[in-house]
Amino acid sequence: MLLKKLFRTLWQYKAQFISMVIMVALGIGVFLGFNVEWYSLEVNTKEIYEATGFADFRIYSDKGFSPEDLEAVKGIDGVDDATRFLSLNVSVKDDTDTLALTVTENSNVSGVLVMEGEPYSAEDPDGFWLSDSYAAANGIRLGDPLTLTYQMITVKGTVKGLVKASEYLICLPDSTQMMPDYATYGFVYISPAMLDNAIPAMYKSFVGSLYHQINVKSSLDKPAFVEAADKALGTTRLILSKDETVSWAEAQGEVNEGKTMASILPVLFLAIAILTMVTTMHRICASEKTQIGTFKALGFKDRRILVHYSAYALIIGLLGTILGIAIGYGLGWFIMNPDGAMATYIDMPSWTLHAPRFTWYVLIAINAFLTFIGFLSVRKMLQGTAADALRPYSPKRMKHLRFEETKRFKRLGFGTKWNLRDCVRHKARSLMTLFGVIGCMVLLVGGLGMKDTMDAFLDIFYDQSINYKTRVNLDADNMTLEEGKALASSLDGDWAASRAIQIGDKGYSLEIYSVTHDKIHFADENMNIISLTDEGAYICSRISRKYSLKAGDELSFSPYDSSEHYTVPVAGVLDSMTEGIFMTDTFADSIGITYTADSVFTDAAEIPENKHILNQQSKQSIMDSFDVFMDLMNKMIWLLVIAAVILGIVVLYNLGVMSYTERYREMATLKVVGFKDSKIGRLLISQNLWLTVLGILIGVPVGVGVLQYLLTALASEYELKLVLGLPTWLVSILLTFGVSLIVGLMVARKNRHIDMVAALKTAE
Repeated sequence: MLLKKLFRTLWQYKAQFISMVIMVALGIGVFLGFNVEWYSLEVNTKEIYEATGFADFRIYSDKGFSPEDLEAVKGIDGVDDATRFLSLNVSVKDDTDTLALTVTENSNVSGVLVMEGEPYSAEDPDGFWLSDSYAAANGIRLGDPLTLTYQMITVKGTVKGLVKASEYLICLPDSTQMMPDYATYGFVYISPAMLDNAIPAMYKSFVGSLYHQINVKSSLDKPAFVEAADKALGTTRLILSKDETVSWAEAQGEVNEGKTMASILPVLFLAIAILTMVTTMHRICASEKTQIGTFKALGFKDRRILVHYSAYALIIGLLGTILGIAIGYGLGWFIMNPDGAMATYIDMPSWTLHAPRFTWYVLIAINAFLTFIGFLSVRKMLQGTAADALRPYSPKRMKHLRFEETKRFKRLGFGTKWNLRDCVRHKARSLMTLFGVIGCMVLLVGGLGMKDTMDAFLDIFYDQSINYKTRVNLDADNMTLEEGKALASSLDGDWAASRAIQIGDKGYSLEIYSVTHDKIHFADENMNIISLTDEGAYICSRISRKYSLKAGDELSFSPYDSSEHYTVPVAGVLDSMTEGIFMTDTFADSIGITYTADSVFTDAAEIPENKHILNQQSKQSIMDSFDVFMDLMNKMIWLLVIAAVILGIVVLYNLGVMSYTERYREMATLKVVGFKDSKIGRLLISQNLWLTVLGILIGVPVGVGVLQYLLTALASEYELKLVLGLPTWLVSILLTFGVSLIVGLMVARKNRHIDMVAALKTAE
């Protein structure tokens, strides 16, 4: 009998049950989806790091490292393994593409994972192990010939393997490009034997060791390793830990961003689901009070009645959990699949989905808590004797509030008074409606505001700051400053130089610019375009915050591979993609810094061949990578907008139906005394709109605050500044208001079916 009663009641309150299942499913789906995303990324990247021997430290030297240097590093106590390593950008012959030509003497450190073809061999004289993503984007297959050029050197061979490498997990040519573009840039490994055969003896004698890097596997922390390495090599070197490399830092940054998102949005959805469950179960149990009393009068034990009605909450939880798990894995797969959002950024071999163990404990706890909510709701109705339980539920008697005695309140219209009293009488329902509207606004302002912010970022850093058509990268190691200046002059371009420096114990980049042709612009911390002056050094916002520096302060730094030490005034703070300090060539000359030009920025239609030119990169190729990035962002924004609309519809409709049910007798009374359906409908809609307006007023600053927090926590490396355009305000407000109005109209239509006689016969 109770089983039949269970299904009849589920059907009777189907609107509330369906809305609650949807809310629980959304909450669990968002919670599980975000946790699946970051944990899957963590597990899958760990696999390729371990499979390819991702290095813990990288030691750099402009002069290169000898085999003796390598042995000295290997002899450090705490070093497990090490290799000399080479990575330099080379050109693909008869093409504008660029590849990172890579050589490792020890494939156990910074090696490759062969996806197709022959295993990597350190003795192979003519084999290329090419990025499989680059090969797929350019139609290259195993056995195809490939010719690479670097200065006046040509390297020829055949593709013997298609690979992935943890060193190029995020394959970017430089810091100006945010997204990989495998159609124009990739990586290729060759053997030390092939490198030795390709380099003429005269060139070797001129440049010395070609290996400007030693990669190390070690369990030491960075301070201990730096001290030991400097002692072993007899001089201070630039040493970066894996935390300071793009392939580790950016991937772990994505993991941390996923953890942050998983601690914000799911909380919003789960909180709304749980709070709505509290009010909905209370209302259902109140409506079922007479039935509960009947069961009690017929001799049913309280325990059996409790189990029966608690089963409603359990069914909601289980159905919502099953649907939520499907949504969660679907959301995780949308982001984490070989053709999904993350695959355009991170080049991993495996895209399997994993959920952290704690998520399953949380799902069990959520279901237990939802069932407990149902238990408490029905237990309240069982209090007292069977006769007490048989009496219909009566809301708490409301006393006249002080504001109801004021002259201003008495001058209000009937509808306004009625709705104000109802809001005060049913505080929980009113607060839940308000909370749902605020949640809807937070999602809309956050999603659309992120797009405005990124649009402004791209406009400043790329449309306005990049005023050139082509960036030409030079061989700074084998040319003089005068040769670099002459080349820039021949191309009618501006030029830049860079050096690795350290501030304290952390490495940064020093960038020196000569801007005489207006090809490069800079943005200050207020996102205004400025020109560098000769009055000092400019620092990026991250350095400004880290060391509490501002214009007028002094900054000290030391170049690597040098005993020099400089103290310079801070001329200003810049927002920059590069984490470093910036100055003009005039100021650099005044303090005696040595440097060589390594980049030229020009509008020249054709770049002539020159032995000092390594490769070139067009502004268009940079912008094309952002098109991919913005496409991904737009998809995420659409997800947030859809989630906001669903959240608004489900919460407002559920609470609207609850409001209609709770005021059923009152509306029947209004119909009896002559109120028309349209007038009663306006009364219902007006209360909903009041709460919507209040929710919008609260939701706007809350949404802005959440977005600012996300920008700080998730995208601090891009130094984004919060921007919200007028369309974002209008769309967020009008969409939220529109959802509320539509739901209000849907609920208001129900008053046409009020049975006045049946409603008024009910005992109070």
